[in-house]
Amino acid sequence: MATAQHNTDTPGSLITRDGQIQWAGLLFGPGTPYQIDSTGLTGWDDLPGLDSADVARPDQHGSWPGAQWAKPRTVSAAVWLLPGRPEQAADVAREFRAATGVHDSEQWLAVRLHGETLACRARVDRRVIPLDRTYQTQGVAKATLQWLSTDPRRFSSSEQSVRTTLPVPEPGLVWDGADRAGGAEGLRWPLEWGTADFIADGTVTATNGGDAPVNPVVEFRGPVRRPSLTRLSDGTQLQYDIALAESDVLTVDTTAGTVTLNGTTSRIHTATASSIPEQRFQLRPGTSSLAFRSAPGRVDPRASVTVTWRDAHW
Repeated sequence: MATAQHNTDTPGSLITRDGQIQWAGLLFGPGTPYQIDSTGLTGWDDLPGLDSADVARPDQHGSWPGAQWAKPRTVSAAVWLLPGRPEQAADVAREFRAATGVHDSEQWLAVRLHGETLACRARVDRRVIPLDRTYQTQGVAKATLQWLSTDPRRFSSSEQSVRTTLPVPEPGLVWDGADRAGGAEGLRWPLEWGTADFIADGTVTATNGGDAPVNPVVEFRGPVRRPSLTRLSDGTQLQYDIALAESDVLTVDTTAGTVTLNGTTSRIHTATASSIPEQRFQLRPGTSSLAFRSAPGRVDPRASVTVTWRDAHW
């Protein structure tokens, strides 16, 4: 098992100090011409609204408790546009408008507080820039921004990744039957038992350091037949009836619910009856033990599974 950090598409990569916000390549907060008002952010540390599946009891008070699902998160901030000189006002306003325009896809909204950077995927939902006399003459304005995040969870800025290969059986003791000096050579003390650390058991431990469940990305690499990944705590499993060659990668995105071969072709139809819907495969807060398995038969040591995620927080 190995653990690694990935820097691809790292949210908050421009942030250098507490109180800064990064959005669409633009920094807000200390050290920038876009200062956050003293009222700060609203909706960032709040628990999002909840949809409940509670069912009213027909013959007594209260309800039977059902599942709770978090609604989208709304984040708002008042941002002061403060150009250093009046001649810089046009550039400051232009950059602000460009970063806070209308976009179909979500981007990372990252916030650093008390040394911790968290981020969510969002889109600008509202922007108000009052055109008062101060703005017209000096470019100074108190703008209002609102973001809508369809996934209300906030994620750590860096990804985590763990990898393991298929189980390799213990070879056991080797019996040497050669005839030496007229006698058979057998086992002699002390016996060489080997080092257990180098015997792959096909299990890996993934730790979600947040307080919300997270959907990982799972990559199966060949050569392997019918690869599967099982959460050992409850037997929840992803399994696909497919044969992967050495150069093949089967990517399971449990957030999007997609299964693609080599990044192009959908193979979601290869999910077996033992496999749960991809979006239900999550890493709960804390430590999860996962087992990588394949169809019975010869095991190829080149086959592997990689699980990648970001710690998730409410």
